[in-house]
Amino acid sequence: MAKFFSNLVASPRFSFYVTTLLFIILFGIGAVWFEGFFSLQVFLNLLIDNAHLIIITVGITFAIISGGGGIDLSVGAVLSLTCMTLAFLMRDTDIHPVWCMAIGLCIGVVIGLINGFFITYFKLQPFIVTLGTMFLCRGLTAMISRESVAINNEWYGELSFMSVEIGDSFISIGAILALVVVVIATLVLRYTAFGRSVYAVGGNEQSARLMGLKVDLIRIKVYIISGFCASLGGIVFSWIMLSGNTFHGMGMEMDAIASSVIGGTQLMGGVGFIPGTIIGVMIQGTILTIINFQGSLSAWWTKIVVGILLCLFIVMQALVNEHKNRLMSLSAESLNKKNAKK
Repeated sequence: MAKFFSNLVASPRFSFYVTTLLFIILFGIGAVWFEGFFSLQVFLNLLIDNAHLIIITVGITFAIISGGGGIDLSVGAVLSLTCMTLAFLMRDTDIHPVWCMAIGLCIGVVIGLINGFFITYFKLQPFIVTLGTMFLCRGLTAMISRESVAINNEWYGELSFMSVEIGDSFISIGAILALVVVVIATLVLRYTAFGRSVYAVGGNEQSARLMGLKVDLIRIKVYIISGFCASLGGIVFSWIMLSGNTFHGMGMEMDAIASSVIGGTQLMGGVGFIPGTIIGVMIQGTILTIINFQGSLSAWWTKIVVGILLCLFIVMQALVNEHKNRLMSLSAESLNKKNAKK
């Protein structure tokens, strides 16, 4: 039993197992405490309400896995700029909403390219570079309009309210898109050469270079993916809010980072599991849903609980890494002893 538990803790999916168990416990607590909580629609609402955050978290997970202090603080600002751009274009131009969305996605790609370029070729810290682009995007959003801009396009409004019925329940187009992004990202990281390269770079950059991997190009692609996901999340968020505002996405980068870490991504890089990120986001959504059902607690309790969970998961990751290193040391000692006997 002790050996089984030791191997389980050393498993690269241990954090994911803990996160999944925590989600089940939280959802179970809500089901026991509140009537009507345990229903398919409440579960689907976790996806519907957090679809934009799931997409953004997927992108930021790529950046964290790539290591080198990889992080992207600009995602919330990119979301805001995307929403404002969509609102402005549909209010003041005759451009079709499809092309407006394409322009919005290009914004994320360009910001991601800028982040990746400065991080790789100027050897700057991702924290500083993405902080700079965060201010840049917030400033550009304010230059377009300091007031909230409503999206009144009829076609876009109909698109935002589209949903798929599942029995007596429903799921929005945004939530379906978020699930598609999760599936694609999981397949890319697990089954493609690029995905394996991202893990390799995050695990040990020097070894990755010696293996012949184009580390700089991989990092640029990672930040382009993060920027693209931020803009895509902005489009999904605009389907919920139907407006552009300079305050959209404020602090969302921290929610995404917390969800990614709680979902099993290690901040040092090289370890991460995309399905875990969606569970991390849904844990936050479950806590907020419990607070809403309770009725008297402030929504800020969500931040407090998530902060506590984030600290606990970081400590857990440190302990797990220490346990893995100890197992590797014992394995090396055992191998050396066998070789000495021979």
